[in-house]
Amino acid sequence: MSFSDPQSPAWGPLLGAAWDAWAKAYAPYSGFHVGAALLRADGSIVPGCNVENAAYPVAQCAERTALCAAVSQGMAVGELVALAVVTEAATLTPPCGACRQVLAEFAEDLPILLANRSERTLTGIRELLPQAFTGRHLAR
Repeated sequence: MSFSDPQSPAWGPLLGAAWDAWAKAYAPYSGFHVGAALLRADGSIVPGCNVENAAYPVAQCAERTALCAAVSQGMAVGELVALAVVTEAATLTPPCGACRQVLAEFAEDLPILLANRSERTLTGIRELLPQAFTGRHLAR
């Protein structure tokens, strides 16, 4: 499968899972729903949605929700293949800084599709977080 083109049919299952997750987002305060879907090396797709909280700092982003679910299913570093992130915002919405850092921990070269109902663009974790600090910096 090729994830180098934002229009590639390979993105279809990820987009479908991300939009399904988007519909399940818990966003009573902002009303801003985000859906994400990760593709693992074993072919499984792990969805995630944002989960807000009245105590704003403990809210969870869709990307980290999906990543934590994947880890709880046994995913290890290096097993991420691609990520799709969807919103209904007019401007395509990339992962926040915290999500970028967590994603870089598991895949330093990850294609990321950003999409809304009318537009798609392709980026990557290297573009979003150049010179990321990861476990390789802690090697002994």
